[in-house]
Amino acid sequence: MSTRTLVIGVLALQGDVREHLGALAAADAEARTVRRPDELAEVDGLVIPGGESTTMSKLAALFGMLEPLRARVRDGMPVYGTCAGMIMLAEKILDPRSGQETIGGIDMIVRRNAFGRQNESFEAAVEVDGVDGGPVEGVFIRAPWVESVGAEVKVLASYGGHVVAVRQGNALATSFHPELTGDHRLHRLFTEMVRDGRASQSR
Repeated sequence: MSTRTLVIGVLALQGDVREHLGALAAADAEARTVRRPDELAEVDGLVIPGGESTTMSKLAALFGMLEPLRARVRDGMPVYGTCAGMIMLAEKILDPRSGQETIGGIDMIVRRNAFGRQNESFEAAVEVDGVDGGPVEGVFIRAPWVESVGAEVKVLASYGGHVVAVRQGNALATSFHPELTGDHRLHRLFTEMVRDGRASQSR
């Protein structure tokens, strides 16, 4: 198996990029910003951060990133989306803005800003299946929730009766922002997903 350092990118078009870079470094990955297709080609996995999903979609199209992102996710590249990143990984948005596109990768329908606007942001303890050590502190900022999932999607967490964390194959998504709390367990989970994905490709 390759001993090359695990390289995980953070899509750096818009959103809380710096916090994810720090969390990934704490989870023993080499973290890089990704803005162009050639940078995307060099990473083993990718985090799509929180931010504004409509703006992110438009910038991805402007930078020529939408199709390369879709292709890599379709080919099995591990990917983790938080908040706006969850929306980007959905196959369908319940209430999209005009012209808003997604990358896809998780068979789910999401509702934008489902937990309320910026001034209704909150923190809550969330039990996440597959994350040991007790609940994680979920920071919900204009957060989406998952309305429905397909048969191959595993629900990892719910809050207030709504699905807030899911996984399908190599794709992981959370409504909340673990990168803002100093708790890096979800980033470690994703790092292991990336490591496992690279190991299976090298066999």
